[in-house]
Amino acid sequence: MPVVDDLKKLRNVGPATRKDFAVLKIQTVSQLAQCDPDELYSRLQSETGVAQDPCVWDVFAAAIHQARTGEALNWWVFTPVRKARQQNGTFDFR
Repeated sequence: MPVVDDLKKLRNVGPATRKDFAVLKIQTVSQLAQCDPDELYSRLQSETGVAQDPCVWDVFAAAIHQARTGEALNWWVFTPVRKARQQNGTFDFR
């Protein structure tokens, strides 16, 4: 029986994010709902050896929010949260 790719139903998950999720071994929305955007962002950088654009965190946060709540917000809704954390030093993933 083939695995249904329900991740592609999420508003902010396009081909690039699906590739990131593949690297992170996330295959389902229910699996994603158990994740933390900080942990995913940090792990993606470790797995790829590449510094990721901070907007990747925004996309992860939006996708996790939708996976948990069903509410499909645009990724840029989470940008001010990240930027505030960058300002106060609680978002430092280099």
